[in-house]
Amino acid sequence: MTPLDWFPPETLRNEGQLDRRDFLKILGGGLLVCFTHSSAWTQEAGRNFGSHELPKEVGAWLHIAADGLVKVFTGKVEVGQNIRTSLAQLVAEELQVPFDAITMVMGDTDLVPWDMGTFGSRSTPTMGPQLRTMAAAAREMLLEMAAERWHLAAPTLTVANGKVTDPQTERSFSYGELTRGEKLVKIISAAESLTPTADWKIAGTAVPKAEGRDFVTGKHKYPSDITRPEMMFGAVLRPDGFNATLESIDSSAAEKLPGVKVVRDGDFIGLIAPDAYAAQHAVSAIKAKWNVPAQPSNDGLFEYLKNNPETGHDDGPQHVAGSVAQAMADADVKLEERYTVAYIAHAPLEPRAAVAEWQGGKLTVWTGTQRPFGVRDELAQAFHLDPGQVRVIQPDMGSGYGGKHTGETAIEAARLAKAAGKPVKVVWTRQEEFNWAYFRPAGLIEIKAGAQRDGKLVAWEHHNYNSGPSAITTPYAVPNQLIQYHAAKSPLRQGSYRGLASTANNFARESHMDGMAHAAGMDPLEFRLKNIDDARLRAVFEAAADKFGWGRSKSTAERGFGIAGGAEKGGYMATCAEVEIDPGSKKMRIRRVVEAWESGAVVNPDGLRNQIMGAIVQGIGGALFEEVLFANGRILNPHFAGYRVPRFSDTPIVEVVLVDRKDLPSAGAGETGIIGLAPAVGNASFAATGVRPRNMP
Repeated sequence: MTPLDWFPPETLRNEGQLDRRDFLKILGGGLLVCFTHSSAWTQEAGRNFGSHELPKEVGAWLHIAADGLVKVFTGKVEVGQNIRTSLAQLVAEELQVPFDAITMVMGDTDLVPWDMGTFGSRSTPTMGPQLRTMAAAAREMLLEMAAERWHLAAPTLTVANGKVTDPQTERSFSYGELTRGEKLVKIISAAESLTPTADWKIAGTAVPKAEGRDFVTGKHKYPSDITRPEMMFGAVLRPDGFNATLESIDSSAAEKLPGVKVVRDGDFIGLIAPDAYAAQHAVSAIKAKWNVPAQPSNDGLFEYLKNNPETGHDDGPQHVAGSVAQAMADADVKLEERYTVAYIAHAPLEPRAAVAEWQGGKLTVWTGTQRPFGVRDELAQAFHLDPGQVRVIQPDMGSGYGGKHTGETAIEAARLAKAAGKPVKVVWTRQEEFNWAYFRPAGLIEIKAGAQRDGKLVAWEHHNYNSGPSAITTPYAVPNQLIQYHAAKSPLRQGSYRGLASTANNFARESHMDGMAHAAGMDPLEFRLKNIDDARLRAVFEAAADKFGWGRSKSTAERGFGIAGGAEKGGYMATCAEVEIDPGSKKMRIRRVVEAWESGAVVNPDGLRNQIMGAIVQGIGGALFEEVLFANGRILNPHFAGYRVPRFSDTPIVEVVLVDRKDLPSAGAGETGIIGLAPAVGNASFAATGVRPRNMP
């Protein structure tokens, strides 16, 4: 197989430092089979940053112990998306073992093959086929091993329930009996015989969450729960604003506190203390004077983004077809509008956390990250180490949403641990998480479109300033298009967020499509279907509309209905929303959401349904109230008291319709489910009030 991983450009600061060596961890008494393949990795815009040859040996990816239990090794990590379960299902399916026989070893850089990271909805479409192929190769090898012992032809034998059986004599070997003490190397074809999706018995079913009991009972240890012998606690002095310079510092009061040691390394100022409270108390005792320069604020942000292009960045057209200018001149229906999206925070349940330990010249860090190998390379670079001297372990963490690509907390903990000569834990406060983590980019989107009187689109022009190019091209059939992304200087640190810019681009596009439908005097669903050539997009629109009962009731001043759809990263979705407007306060409440989803063959329907529902609920925040407020280099609402996220009381009735396409490869589903909520709700609001929302929130 050839895994192809997407990689966001903002996290590729150190791509030149990546370790390019294959490495293999073969466990004793295991099974080793070789095949050849190559891999490449790219980022969203399609730029190739080079190749990284993955291990060719099955033993690098899975190990069958003497008792028949199977360990599977992957650099993908579990961040709440339940990929631990679905990947185990795929391996169990191909290897023909019970699901409970699989243990997933994830995100430990000393044990698993190199991996770019867990993002971009790439785990299912890339790691899934990779592990399926390895498991299928192991299955075929086990058949050959049994056939050789019985002096039979391998095709005459069967595999099931972790055993190879001779149907003629009913004798069998367990997998453990076949692999015990064996270390075999064999070159095989990459074209392994995979189980057809129509024949799946474990994959494609609602298997309960792997290790779910540990999460429910509190047994699971998150990064912030990790402890080590003689561990100390660290805290870091933060500037008084972005781009600040330190003018003076007095740490004498902190240094007098019991057990506290202040550590200064260039611009880095931190301390260690016996417990977390003492660390925070000590860092607040440091007196520092900062010079914070004047900087942009929320006021005038979108004009700033439009008028301050990123220096040296040649955007160029993302997509050009025909002549938009000529088509617009001839169009019967025309609409030109601008849409904005604010910076928003990831607000993960668990803030950044890391425990660092130095032993014998080797650095080990337990941390919550979506990129264990990326953080390993950041640590190696920061401390001038060979990557082999650094081990990063990712315990399943308390969510990330694209916000935990970077390793700053790991580096902070490692610096303090080196100074202390003991393990050190650093856990960011909620205020640090709001102030010093990166944000989802804000953006300005300008669209103009034209259509014939019958509703057929003839022109589409779309300009995105700063928020990004993800899902920027329209999924609708338009003969004349001009679509561009314009990189801008961002006043705030920005980076990946669930769905990337597809949420912004889809909000603008689907709001504009709704506006075009009303301008043409057409039903919004009818208008969309008239301009769809993609059968998969049409199918989800029809499925959502049918489940929702689209068209059965008309919008009123107190109740509105809206629809939106889109496609990104191999996933197709359509969302219908019902909103209620209070006649007195004019406040809006989302009452019901129906989303139809199609991403090829479904691996775990319950897990997929949970992902879609979670994306819908998270999307409510960005649609209605999440917004980072800032001025002159300071965040003005760095607490949940001032930064509202969705609550139980905000949650509508949510219904998910899964369109299971067993004839298509499985695509990822962690992100695209979020992109339909905001435009569907905005369109429903317009249907009730006649006022078009063009801003998020």
